[in-house]
Order: sequence, then structure tokens, then C-alpha cells
Amino acid sequence: MNKRIEIKSLFPEDNLPSEVDHAITLSDFFDREYYPYAKATKRRPELDRFIFDKHVRPKLGQYKLCDITPNMLDRWVLEHIQQEYKSSTINKHIFLMNRLLNVAEHWGFVEDNRFKRRKIKQLRTGDHVQRFLSEPEIQPLRPECLKDHHPPINYFVKLLLLPGARKSEARLMTWGDVNVSLKIWTVPLSKNGKKRRITLSASALEVLDHIARLNTCLGLGTNATDHVFINPKTHTAYQSFYAAWHRIRDNAGLHSVRIHDLRHTYASLLINKGASIYEVQKLLGHHHISMTERYAHLLPDTLQQRVNLLSDIIN
Repeated sequence: MNKRIEIKSLFPEDNLPSEVDHAITLSDFFDREYYPYAKATKRRPELDRFIFDKHVRPKLGQYKLCDITPNMLDRWVLEHIQQEYKSSTINKHIFLMNRLLNVAEHWGFVEDNRFKRRKIKQLRTGDHVQRFLSEPEIQPLRPECLKDHHPPINYFVKLLLLPGARKSEARLMTWGDVNVSLKIWTVPLSKNGKKRRITLSASALEVLDHIARLNTCLGLGTNATDHVFINPKTHTAYQSFYAAWHRIRDNAGLHSVRIHDLRHTYASLLINKGASIYEVQKLLGHHHISMTERYAHLLPDTLQQRVNLLSDIIN
């Protein structure tokens, strides 16, 4: 029995195609062929679906496998870079895309070596440098946010700094996601493909109250299904806040600061105020503690204080 038959045997018999569809689109290949196989062989196949649905399907899913070109793939990667995703994150998306092309070729949906020159090179990550805003650096952001003509940008920036939300989480937030009495914001689908709960401070709740008032003044909805940040022109969620953020950071003299660095700043400020690494892990919604340990170096003085705790006892 050859390898391809062994792979296909993992599928239910009634799902086996009678013949290979050489005109299949990338989305159909993922849904009908790849994902059932991933569910049978991978520990967390839902991550593949999450990445595909969010980062691949909207841009490339409608194209036939045989029509995908190196230029299309390069432009797809460039869009990720322009959206300020970290290189390591982009590489995860590239890995899945290359995996799909490999499997499609191996299973005969495209001719042998069809994708030989279409494999995407992963980006160099180098030594990752975390950028944190100090308290003095945060101060010039406030007046610049207030001066900007973008209606809710001031509140958007605050919701990234106060509860440490990701920009996509805040951008897609609905009023129904917030439980004011419990002070909890539930993100239905986070970066890792799972639901996560964000603890809201009194200041964050106050920001949400201001946004509700602003939306009411602009004639925008505040029902459970309405987005918190609604574009007054389209009455849908904003596509991005990059243009407004770049104006603000440049006017504040913070040219190298990415909007995602506001989340890093939230974590660094917590650490410097005495929060433990485990508390920060929970507040950030990190799946593994290793993701949070990047902030551990921020309090060397605290470690020195801790080793002195036993001095009186031993002496």
C-alpha cells in the first residue's frame, strides 16, 4: 500500500472523492481535504482552521490551487508585514500555507513539482526586541490622541493600555461581550483560537462608558450585537486604526512604537508595579508561561530584594 492510500484511509469512506479535482480552490481543498486529515492527525487542528479562516481564506481562498503564483504569495506576506504582525507570527502563517501546498502536491491535486518554486521563505526573526513605553513616554500620547480627528482613537488606545487587549480584540469588541457587573470582557475568539476573559479595571469601565456616550451622540448603536468601535461611515467595525496611530505616535515623537507595543507596555507596567509573572500571564491570556517570561527581566531589583528575605533568619 503506498503512502497516499495510507493517508486517505484516515477519512470516512463516504467522504473519499471518486477522483481528484484539479480545479479545486484553496478554500475547498482546506475544508474538504486538509482539515479532516488534520483533525485525525494533529493535537490542535483548530489552530490551523483559525489561521486559515483569518489570514488565508479572505485573500487566497477563492483561487484555484493551480492558479496560485509566487507573486500572489509574496503580496500576501507583504500585507502581513504592513499590518505590523511580528515576524514569528507571520512565519506561523507561512508554515501553514507551505504545508497546504505540500499536501496538495503530495495528494495529486496539482502536478508534481508544480509548487517547487512557490514555497514561501520564512522571515528572519533575529533577536526579538521588546519595546515598552515608560510612564513619561505615555504622557505625550494623551494630548495627541485627543487632538486627532479620528473620533474614538483616544478610547481605543486606552483600551489597549488599561486591560492589555490586542488590537484585533478591541477592534471587534461588541457591547454584548462586556459584563459590567462582573467587570469581565469576554473575547469569543482570541489569537490562539480560544475564548478568553479580560478583567476590566474601574478605569477601563469608565472608558467604555465614554464610548457609549460618544456612539449615542453620533447616532450609533449600543446594543449587544453592535461593535463598540463603529465606523460612522460604514456602520461596521473599523478595518484598522493604523493611520490614526501612526499620526499620533509620530506627533508624540515615538516613531518606532507599534500599536501592539501598547500591550507590551501594559505588561511591563504591571511587572514594575509588583505583579507576579503568573498574574501577568493570566491577565494577558498567555497559554504558556514562556510567552510571559519575556517580561521577567524588568524587575532585577525585586529579585535582589527576594534573596535578602532570608538574611535575618540565616544570620
